Amino acid sequence: MSLSARLQEKGRPLLIEQLAHPTVTGIACGDLDPAAFRGWLEQDYLYLLDYTRVFVRLAWQAPDGHLGYLVDLAHSTLHEELSLHRELSEPFGADFDAAVKSPQCVAYTEFLIDAAADYGRGLAALLPCMWGYSELGVALAANPPADPRFRRWVDTYADPGFAALAQRCAEMLDEAAPDEAVAEEAFMTAMRHELAFWDAR
Repeated sequence: MSLSARLQEKGRPLLIEQLAHPTVTGIACGDLDPAAFRGWLEQDYLYLLDYTRVFVRLAWQAPDGHLGYLVDLAHSTLHEELSLHRELSEPFGADFDAAVKSPQCVAYTEFLIDAAADYGRGLAALLPCMWGYSELGVALAANPPADPRFRRWVDTYADPGFAALAQRCAEMLDEAAPDEAVAEEAFMTAMRHELAFWDAR
């Protein structure tokens, strides 16, 4: 079993906790309070700005064969995923310009940026976001919400293309072959941040 597969196996109980979180179940049912989703979208927007910085920091250290991929990920996060958030925000009235990071957002982004100072540790730290959202998207798409505002969010992360991004990130981690204890600490810390982030407002 590869390093990334072992980490995902260790992290799955926390993924199951995410699936049971009230914010996630509210998205799944389509009955989440719109104000709660608006606040979460604002926090996720601020998170993704720093997630872009994490890709850039890792790209600076990457082997030549992965440099372009990480730069492309930074570009697509900044221009495509954030654009999606702006579109999703419209019916909820989110105000990204006025949003201020919640404690959960501050803690998670500071951890990621610090972890990205080391290439292998940084890859382990960012994998839970990609892998987790792909898994959540697939799980929620099995019985998608009727509300199109929430359905679009589910469809985005259930897309096979997003799963392919998570798989590529896992392969890069395996290739980097960081110390397994270091990788596990970074991965599991990020998994705990992922769970806590569903409370971000």
